[in-house]
Amino acid sequence: MAHYTVNGERRSLDPSAARLDQVIQQLGHHPRLVVVEYNGLILTPELWEAQQVQDGDNLEIVTIVGGGS
Repeated sequence: MAHYTVNGERRSLDPSAARLDQVIQQLGHHPRLVVVEYNGLILTPELWEAQQVQDGDNLEIVTIVGGGS
């Protein structure tokens, strides 16, 4: 198991999900509805597929919520 901190909470995830886009999917997030900070850097979705996630990395995932009046 690989261990990451996601939104301040330690999580254990399948190590086969080694790319950021795979981790986001494994966590159940829709890629078009989140903003991701990876180890202090905001990464655009175009970079997720190339970003390898390592044991001990820190992710902050913010979900975009629609609405209005």
